[in-house]
Amino acid sequence: MSVELPFAPVDAIIRQNAGELRVSAGAAEALARRIQDRGAELAIDAADRATADGRKTLMAEDFGVQQVVDRDELLLPIAPIDRIARLRIDDRYRVAMDARIALADILEDYAVNVAGAAVKLAHHADRRTVQSEDIETYFSLFE
Repeated sequence: MSVELPFAPVDAIIRQNAGELRVSAGAAEALARRIQDRGAELAIDAADRATADGRKTLMAEDFGVQQVVDRDELLLPIAPIDRIARLRIDDRYRVAMDARIALADILEDYAVNVAGAAVKLAHHADRRTVQSEDIETYFSLFE
């Protein structure tokens, strides 16, 4: 499966947490893949909630979000988030703009948490670069 999410904003999220550490391209790619998988899973659950309410449009509340942040506050771009939301749901569903923004916010928080842990793992390994193995180690430990 191809990755819909560009690596640059994911790299920026990791760098916000990395301090003096460098970030490998592999780390950004590994986290982008995990973000994409998580977003697709969340969209499946949201589609189930929308269906239960008799709707074909996913709304922010289907993602458990009551207050939607301002789009300009996000690092993750909205268009790829829309494509991620549609990866594993039926084509009959639409994704409202507030749902896209809500999902982007959820996934950005997710990425920040993973990046912070990956930075700690890189420090623990006494490396100067956050690598894809730090991302994968996080998931092997906490999933």
